[in-house]
Amino acid sequence: MTSLVTLIARARGLMQTLREDIRAKASWNYEADGPREMLRALFSDGTLAVILYRLMQASHHAGLAPAEMLFNKMNAVFGQCIIGRGAEFGPGLVLIHSQGVVINGAVHAGQNLHIEHQVTIGAEKGKSPSLGNNVFIGCGAKIVGPVTVGDRARIGANAVVVRDVPADSTVVGIPAKPVERHAGQPAASKIAPPAE
Repeated sequence: MTSLVTLIARARGLMQTLREDIRAKASWNYEADGPREMLRALFSDGTLAVILYRLMQASHHAGLAPAEMLFNKMNAVFGQCIIGRGAEFGPGLVLIHSQGVVINGAVHAGQNLHIEHQVTIGAEKGKSPSLGNNVFIGCGAKIVGPVTVGDRARIGANAVVVRDVPADSTVVGIPAKPVERHAGQPAASKIAPPAE
């Protein structure tokens, strides 16, 4: 009986996390998270990869290694990205475009992580990055080694991050360096596309 209760609790947790992921994707893509926008987000690019990742993660936590490996391989083929089997991400994971994303299995991140296409988050000498909450990673960016990316940080397109990134900062370049804000310019306080 305990196993059934545990299985039901895990299934509920998985569904809640997937709802948060799809809600975050709808907010990013359509600037709203109503039922219509969430349905559109469900069928948008990158969402299948997130769903397969979450199923892989749930299989990992349940100790179902064959299912874990199956979902991992399905993600490589159908989601066109590779997320290592031990990677942990909080709710609100958004793969804006999943093509070419490669993430090491030892990476840990908080909630509301937004990742563009062709991003690599990898290990160096067995040590992997740790990402905070509300982080945005631009297309083609590389984050390598035992670096910490602070909450609300933004990694610019094609940046190569090899040193820690402070919270509330934007880094660009090779190697990535913080961009100074001009007087009167607000800090990046949340992840959202610019208002038009």
